[in-house]
Amino acid sequence: MSDEFDDLKHAMKAAMPAPDAAQKASHLAMAQKKFETLQGSADEARPTSDRPKTGIFRGVREMLSTLSTRGALTASTAFVALGLAVVVPDWRQAPQLFDAGYSVDEAQPVPVVRERAEADDTLGRAAPEAEMEIQEAPVIIVPEPLVQSAPVVSMQQDGAYTRAMPVPGDGALVQIEGDTEAFADADQNPLKVTADEPVSTFSIDVDTASYSFIRSALMNGQMPPVESVRIEEMINYFPYDYAEPQGDQPFETTVTVTDTPWNPDTQLLHIAIQGEKPALEDRPPLNLVFLIDTSGSMEAANKLPLLKQSLALMLPQLTEEDEIAIVTYAGSAGQVLEATSATDTDAILGALDNLSAGGSTNGEDGLRQAYSVAEGMAEEGEVTRVLLATDGDFNVGFFDPKRLEQFISDKRESGTYLSVLGFGRGNLDDEIMQTLAQNGNGQAAYIDTLSEAQKVLVDQLTGALFPIANDVKIQVEFNPGQIAEYRLIGYETRGLNRQDFNNDRVDAGDIGAGHTVTAIYEITPVGSPAVLTDDLRYGEVAASSDSDELGFFKLRYKAPGADNSRLIETPILAGGDVTDEMRFAMAIAGFGELLTDSPYLGDWSYDQAIALANASKGDDPFGYRAEAIRLMRLAESLDQ
Repeated sequence: MSDEFDDLKHAMKAAMPAPDAAQKASHLAMAQKKFETLQGSADEARPTSDRPKTGIFRGVREMLSTLSTRGALTASTAFVALGLAVVVPDWRQAPQLFDAGYSVDEAQPVPVVRERAEADDTLGRAAPEAEMEIQEAPVIIVPEPLVQSAPVVSMQQDGAYTRAMPVPGDGALVQIEGDTEAFADADQNPLKVTADEPVSTFSIDVDTASYSFIRSALMNGQMPPVESVRIEEMINYFPYDYAEPQGDQPFETTVTVTDTPWNPDTQLLHIAIQGEKPALEDRPPLNLVFLIDTSGSMEAANKLPLLKQSLALMLPQLTEEDEIAIVTYAGSAGQVLEATSATDTDAILGALDNLSAGGSTNGEDGLRQAYSVAEGMAEEGEVTRVLLATDGDFNVGFFDPKRLEQFISDKRESGTYLSVLGFGRGNLDDEIMQTLAQNGNGQAAYIDTLSEAQKVLVDQLTGALFPIANDVKIQVEFNPGQIAEYRLIGYETRGLNRQDFNNDRVDAGDIGAGHTVTAIYEITPVGSPAVLTDDLRYGEVAASSDSDELGFFKLRYKAPGADNSRLIETPILAGGDVTDEMRFAMAIAGFGELLTDSPYLGDWSYDQAIALANASKGDDPFGYRAEAIRLMRLAESLDQ
């Protein structure tokens, strides 16, 4: 075994470049200069005055700068949770690593091999009989894009390959960061027994990020993770031609009951909301702050380069009364463009073109700076919005999601909206995007192609940026004399308590100009063979069985800037005009149920979802619906 270990050690050593102190110093100096010039540390950038002076990350950096050198750790190899780690003794170089795009994890126990004869950067595999000890050490995480451009050694352990990279200089415990995508995971809405729980309450949602992510996964030949599928975002991705608002209401609501495509013994309750479509010249002036993630992981072509192209598409849609400012964040935050007329495209495009990727991801500094800039631009009668564009989560600053949620909620009270655009794959943190958008009175979208940027930022610009109603809540009370069971399809992350409906202090979703919103319940009539629950032996007989109402629909909303809500209500009756718009929404709902392997579909299949979508596709000027049908076909093949 010792011979095998020696052979492997020599092979690994031969594959590694010899340490070169001069080259190391040169590379570190270049990285530092690039960061200071382009990422918010140069003279023209204006760091926010309320940047936090405490926090986990700052404390770790101070700790690393004061640790002893050669006596700190023995040079060796260590296997840790997500990859192969390299332990080398001098921690003084660690701060420069952070500015080059590395991040830090909390200290954890690391098994350190004592079999080594010399201390250098060579990786080796420990023989089973090697002497080992456990040490506590912080772990510096290498982002995947940086790994791709660095010398990488592959090693096999227990049949699985893992990757590690030599430290660029002495002084780090390095761990390779792999796929860190995370989603706002919530269990599928359960079937509810009307007699036990007749009231359903939720916040509306106009986010579309889930559909775009599903498309990205399928186009890459993969079924999307179940937790990434939010059916309401799939349905609401598409514009629908619903009934226009009448009178002084900012939107029209239509409630329709029809047969369920996948179960002849249940029905679907389809709720349609159509926002008013004001003329472009009637909209208020817009103050828009681009908050752009320029951390090291944004270097990929489908991240910062696509982000620049996407924001450039928006500019021709804006007017001279609109203003744009740009704030970037990596290791720190800085303002790279002061408030500028949206028609000064040379200045705006020039600022965008000068951005490059490098550094860690200090989202807290970025948000504080962006909100400060937005508040300075805001004036009475104008719409002020921060548009955050990022590829992932914050590895510096807001470590606690609750703290992030509270910060955004507090800033929401200032009247500044926050929307989020996600870019790229690999470390996209959907849960943080949802937290930001939902608490910031904004929309979350995922931009995977330039065509998607055209849809979100050009074709549907007014809906994305100009609100017509805030804190929109829906409450449905079902009549237990007519409806035995029901379930809400989607909206798992938007559920509200029953008492929240009348509480104007509880935040909810927002509707933009021209937006359509769809919600669908599957309902089971009393006496239907589809009823899945037994009557209670000692249950009360419903006194409302003589009413022909299936339920009662209520909606609350606030006019933008208002403190008190308004109420819309109507009884739910059987029937109604069923249009192709509604049928297509049902086909997409069925598609989402197939992707999540819903137990309520029976033997309904992709073929039937495709047939329903084809039959109800209707007018499709942008090709969105044709694309959805292609995705259904692709999912059918991949799901085999």
